[in-house]
Amino acid sequence: MSHPASRTYEPVTPQNVAFLGLGVMGYPMAGHLAQAGHTVTVYNRTASKAIAWCADYAGAGGQKHAQSPREAARGASLVFCCVGNDDDVRAVTLGADGAFAGMEPGAVFIDHTTASAEVARELHGAARTLGLSFVDAPVSGGEAGAQNGQLTVMCGGDQAAFDAVQPVATAFARAFTRMGEAGAGQLTKMVNQICIAGLVQGLAEAIAFGQRAGLDMPQVLDVIGKGAAQSWQLDNRGQTMVSGKFDFGFAVDWMRKDLGLVLQEARRNGARIPVTALVDQFYADVQAMGGQRWDTSSLIKRLG
Repeated sequence: MSHPASRTYEPVTPQNVAFLGLGVMGYPMAGHLAQAGHTVTVYNRTASKAIAWCADYAGAGGQKHAQSPREAARGASLVFCCVGNDDDVRAVTLGADGAFAGMEPGAVFIDHTTASAEVARELHGAARTLGLSFVDAPVSGGEAGAQNGQLTVMCGGDQAAFDAVQPVATAFARAFTRMGEAGAGQLTKMVNQICIAGLVQGLAEAIAFGQRAGLDMPQVLDVIGKGAAQSWQLDNRGQTMVSGKFDFGFAVDWMRKDLGLVLQEARRNGARIPVTALVDQFYADVQAMGGQRWDTSSLIKRLG
């Protein structure tokens, strides 16, 4: 696993922190915390990855790994987490070996997993009964954003807890914003994913149409990218979609997990999201083609 890209960190008082979950996002996020001067204790379900992380960041100070979330959280003022889903978040927070059991009153748990608003509210309540704070803080920016320390983070939770975390989180975030009470961060991430789903499908259809029409699509994208069709997806994925390259981080499997959360919440709140539901099924088609690990721009593959 490579080090995160070098960058300049804002001066902040070094703290003892923990990071649970060292996947493609968590590994570099924890690395930025270490390089910013914090003492980081890491935990990962597969211990070998935690050991490798400590070897990678040995030069950044007193980094160490723990055998359980509880052990990692002991003595940490802030406990960061980035795991897979609702059940994974519960597994690292609750129970005898969970982080909450090791945290001291006043400590803050920050969950960067894209999960449900329901689990965010549940764990916020559980933390409060123990004298702890919980901030739901899903991220946008993908693997590149994590590597470069340029993630956008949407937070839900108490203002005081948010204020305690924000200066430290600037190590890996370019924007770290409180959106409201518990669950608001997760709901904002759902809005983000709804926007992306429809936009990527539109871009895929546009490129497939232009190719069938015999146009020079790199030139077309360059031209329309200077007008109202411009978007991050067009700028960063348009040319790679034309080239048939789909190895740029955020996997179709992960997008389907996220859209599942969106559809579940829409059923609960009555929102009408027919395009999102349709694009979710298109991603199922991509999975059936063997594209589980292709990135989200691979929607164009089903139009070929």
